[in-house]
Amino acid sequence: MTRFVRVGSFTPSVLLRVARRLGRLDAAGLDVTEELVPSSPAQFRALLDGAYDAVLTSPDNVLAYRYSPVNPLGRNAAVRTLAAVDRGMGLALYGSTTGRRFGVDVPGSGFAFALYALAESLGLSRADYQVIALGSTPQRLTALLAGACDATLLNAGNELRAEAAGLRPLARVSQVCRPYLGTVLAALHPVDGLAEALVGTAAEVVAGRHDELVVAEAARALGLDTELARRYLARLTDPAEGLVPDGLVDPAALRTLVDLRRRYGPALDGDPLAAALR
Repeated sequence: MTRFVRVGSFTPSVLLRVARRLGRLDAAGLDVTEELVPSSPAQFRALLDGAYDAVLTSPDNVLAYRYSPVNPLGRNAAVRTLAAVDRGMGLALYGSTTGRRFGVDVPGSGFAFALYALAESLGLSRADYQVIALGSTPQRLTALLAGACDATLLNAGNELRAEAAGLRPLARVSQVCRPYLGTVLAALHPVDGLAEALVGTAAEVVAGRHDELVVAEAARALGLDTELARRYLARLTDPAEGLVPDGLVDPAALRTLVDLRRRYGPALDGDPLAAALR
């Protein structure tokens, strides 16, 4: 019996598409539909309301909506991480620090906290720039290229399009906030077979077993030319920034995220985030 699964993500998932092409989703009895979301609050509103069965998201969102009483929706739920997916996929600050408009998804998100840390590594304090909410990574890339912001965090193929337009990374998360975890598969309830399909596919991609398929799917899903699609493949297999082939959450990377939220996030009574580290 086929189970229909709705997944919300920010940027089209090449990993999900490769898993489908390899027949892993069919073998698990899954018919997966991916929907792109405009922002992390919109993604988690849909998840908590039952519109999505699972999400590909920043693990900081799991921290926010499971453990923090202060989050954009003002709601908590037993969101669980089903698998670690990647280590940031090239997440870096692009643009110019001579401008003062820094674009984020929302100011209280994990990518925003990483941006604050990268800006600080460049000698900038929060008083040196204005934070503007621009939504998902593809939306922020569009805003950056259009001049609607001066700098923003990009990854997952969006950074390759920025580089093709002549931009270069000002600071990299893999150098400033390490070890780091960029994407996880998360849900309120188990989604039998989905994590296993993605993790099995990730292990084979990292082992170099599906290079041409990955390049083709990256080009199709992300609108990359062949050269950029091959660079995307290299990113997927990068041990510092790419896929997590065993799907396990690195406790040290989780601590990095907790420490970023403790440092740059809203003040909380007690330390509710400590539960995440247990």
